[in-house]
Amino acid sequence: RVPQVQPRVEELSELYRELSQHPGLSSACLGPDLTTQYGGKYCSLYTEWSQRDLARAENIKFCRQYLIFHDGASIVYSGPAGTCSEIKGELLSRESPSGTLKAVLRKVPSKEKEKEKLPPQVWDQNRKVKSINLTALDKHGNVYDDDQFGCLAWSHSETHLLYVAEKKRPKAESFFQSKAPELGTSDEDTGHPRKEDAPIKGEQFVYHEDWGETLSTRSVPVLCVLDIEGSSISVLEGIPEHLSPGQAFWSPEDTGVVFVGWWHEPFRLGLRHCTNRRSALFYVDLTGGKCELLSEDTRAVWSPRLSPDSCRIVYLENDVLGPHQQCSRLRMYDWYTKHTKTVLEVVPRQEWGKYSPGAARGGHRGMLSATAVITGAFPGIYCGALPGMCWAADSRRILLDTVQRSQQDVFVVDTATGSTTLLTADGPQGSWSVLTIDRDLLVAGFSTPNCPPVLKVAVLPAAGHEAQAQWICLQDAPPVPSISWGIRTLQPPPEQENPQYGGLDFDAILLRPREGPTTEKPPLVVMPHGGPHSVFTAGWMLYPAALCRVGFAVLLVNYRGSLGFGQDSVASLPGNVGTQDVHDVQLCVERVLQEEALDASRVALVGGSHGGFLSCHLIGQFPDTYRACIVRNPVVNIASMVTTTDIPDWCLTEIGLPYAPDALPDPAQWTEMLHKSPIRYVDQVCPCPHPVPVPISSASTEAVLLLQVRAPVLLMLGEDDRRVPPKQGLEYYHALKARGVPTRLLWYPGNNHALAGVEAEADGFMNIALWLLKHLKC
Repeated sequence: RVPQVQPRVEELSELYRELSQHPGLSSACLGPDLTTQYGGKYCSLYTEWSQRDLARAENIKFCRQYLIFHDGASIVYSGPAGTCSEIKGELLSRESPSGTLKAVLRKVPSKEKEKEKLPPQVWDQNRKVKSINLTALDKHGNVYDDDQFGCLAWSHSETHLLYVAEKKRPKAESFFQSKAPELGTSDEDTGHPRKEDAPIKGEQFVYHEDWGETLSTRSVPVLCVLDIEGSSISVLEGIPEHLSPGQAFWSPEDTGVVFVGWWHEPFRLGLRHCTNRRSALFYVDLTGGKCELLSEDTRAVWSPRLSPDSCRIVYLENDVLGPHQQCSRLRMYDWYTKHTKTVLEVVPRQEWGKYSPGAARGGHRGMLSATAVITGAFPGIYCGALPGMCWAADSRRILLDTVQRSQQDVFVVDTATGSTTLLTADGPQGSWSVLTIDRDLLVAGFSTPNCPPVLKVAVLPAAGHEAQAQWICLQDAPPVPSISWGIRTLQPPPEQENPQYGGLDFDAILLRPREGPTTEKPPLVVMPHGGPHSVFTAGWMLYPAALCRVGFAVLLVNYRGSLGFGQDSVASLPGNVGTQDVHDVQLCVERVLQEEALDASRVALVGGSHGGFLSCHLIGQFPDTYRACIVRNPVVNIASMVTTTDIPDWCLTEIGLPYAPDALPDPAQWTEMLHKSPIRYVDQVCPCPHPVPVPISSASTEAVLLLQVRAPVLLMLGEDDRRVPPKQGLEYYHALKARGVPTRLLWYPGNNHALAGVEAEADGFMNIALWLLKHLKC
């Protein structure tokens, strides 16, 4: 049997230390082609990686370079050039169009702790040629380095840099503050501000809206242009005051700037992971300051990318409001004809072939049935952004990665015909992501549940032959030992079908420890994802891999409503949260316990956000199935969350009600929010004909049975969570404590919804593992 808990603390921490050192790929950039003395062509590949440093309690970035020799049609040779080196303080960087210059925005220590110095630096191939002190120029507030608004874009002439910063806000002071100059001194002598910079009295406590979770310092962004030669900054004028601009780049011929503008009236809603906020594509002219609308102004758009020939802009588009994440359209704007067309529409349902065991392409499917992969069957676009460099050299095709069911693959899209081709059909099954494409050299990352990220490169074949792409691994990583995994597809029983969206199925990914010397069945940890419109893909995830190495089987459930299964699946869940998603997870658990060699008496739940919502529902609705539960920033009471979250529209949308910013919920809507919340199952009387507890899925409605939360619960809350404020978890904690349910609460200062701080993440794993070992009697 597994040893007792205490002796395993050091073993657990060492295991986590080992697995957390696997780095993740963050970006890649290809240098210009060079020619050898023998006529061969080669280029450099610059890659950036991130890694947890537990000793420093921070994520560190490092770079590694490779050389790629190619003949235009295939890669002749590739390999690393030198060793890794850490990148310190770098927030943004961008190569110039010619590849000869590089702009870097780096955080520099300052004597004044409250003021960050972010001097843009310009480097050529051998030296730093420019460093500009933005603080001294005092034209704006902090520079944005996030991926929601932020950008660092070279002009085509390579003489100017475009970036986004917080609008300069006049200083405020008390009504009673006085700074009368002493006799015989000037304003300059006393350090008093110039008249135009004079503080505004009585404004120091005015509330300034922000853009919510992880964007709490983003309020009023402005577009800024840095003249490199003149070392001067100008803030672009002409942008309407009701818009927050971001994701900007230079227009053809540098006549102006193209940007995405988000409406922030009547008030700002949380923007992170919300691709349904009203926004549009705009162009602002640099000479006259005229702002022109380039897309429809009733949709949500993001991620615009200009073609190499500067003729076309592709971007992603969603409907406003509704589910925060959904299947997106791919739209294209022609710069010269001013015409916009839809390249790829929303996909209601992907046409799949028959399911057959072992039909995976090069996958690892030992113990579970596999989904047959149909080459060319496009699942729709489900991605947070297009790659920064996504255009092929012909300015006609683009590359993107998207989820299809429980994996992520790379597709090439012909923007002229709308045809799509799967580029990873012959590669191993797992999670692929496009990092960049330049001159048809394609760089991607790849991982599986038991293999950390590796780097792969390929040459994009000519149009019509894309499926023949040959991937070469530049930097290999051996699979983590003792983990096997597979995917299975499940069909809900007839009584659990959605009457409006019938015939939908869903997936689950199961990781399990490889058979050891003991014949003991492993316990099962069930993980439903958050969102709810998100998805687990068959890629590297630290927590599931580490728990599997500890000895647990881990079940990752992509219930109906997950991304990658068609828009119908996404649309089926609003109005049915707390029932459809809960029953899908329970069905999956019951089926896996029946068909796999797992210990049905030792099953636990681990979930965050909506995954925590489902976990709390499951221990209330099916108390005899689960022996322990861990929830991270869970939604437990939608009725109390709607007035405190940065996404109040989520609360109404997911319970099936329309959202309007000027409407307050009526009593019936408050009741419905509470009815769909897991807190009601802390104590609950449910219909059932049996005198003993049974799963709801097998119950009728003739008798009465008390269902009550009994599983020990560990709560993990981020103090700075704006999405699901920690009061949600506290509410559940108090309810369980009052009823004598074994409960423990961990409170993480300085952490938001993701609990992604290195220290919090490490502490979280240790507490999760120890809680499971203790309460599953391991």
